Amino acid sequence: MSWDAWIIFALFWVVFVTTPGPNHLNCIRTGMTHGFRSGLWGVAAILTQATLFLTLSAAGITALIAASPMAFTAAKLIGAGVLIWLGLRGWIMARRPVRADKPGLPGSIYWRAFAIATINPKSVAGYLAAFSQFVQPDVPIWTQMWVIFPTALTITALSYTGFTALGAGLGRAALGAVFNIWLRRAMAACFIVYGLILGTTATPTGKA
Repeated sequence: MSWDAWIIFALFWVVFVTTPGPNHLNCIRTGMTHGFRSGLWGVAAILTQATLFLTLSAAGITALIAASPMAFTAAKLIGAGVLIWLGLRGWIMARRPVRADKPGLPGSIYWRAFAIATINPKSVAGYLAAFSQFVQPDVPIWTQMWVIFPTALTITALSYTGFTALGAGLGRAALGAVFNIWLRRAMAACFIVYGLILGTTATPTGKA
């Protein structure tokens, strides 16, 4: 990958991982509810998912999934259902007081974040776009991975760590305040909206 191509890829990835979506919302929520240090388990889960999807994309698996209407529709509907359920649950739980400095269970935080990251069709579309636009067909794919992997994972880590820190800051500022409930309900409503949008997402393609 040339220097110019790397810069373009890095800029694409910055946009990809900073465009608001379920992952960002979950990082903010986790940081707000459990604090920054516990929230890093969610970031670790997103990095796990990113590594998995990068590997599958390099192997051509995500292209096969996107090319199968039945597989993509099934994944889409399951993902939409999970996000809507998380939103409804979050709305109901919003009245329950929380302590931002109370650590959450690492396993619970990790697997929730991993599930949210994995069921998001935006991930499939993003990885397909990255590989269709930036991977050079005349260069061995795994040779290019030595550049793509560290670039994508570093930018991903910085982005979601920042959103987790934002959530932790909001948690400290809003702790005990009346608007804390409405802030948490607003995030819950966003999960429901994301679920509804996800349910109507068109099948992505690798075309420019």
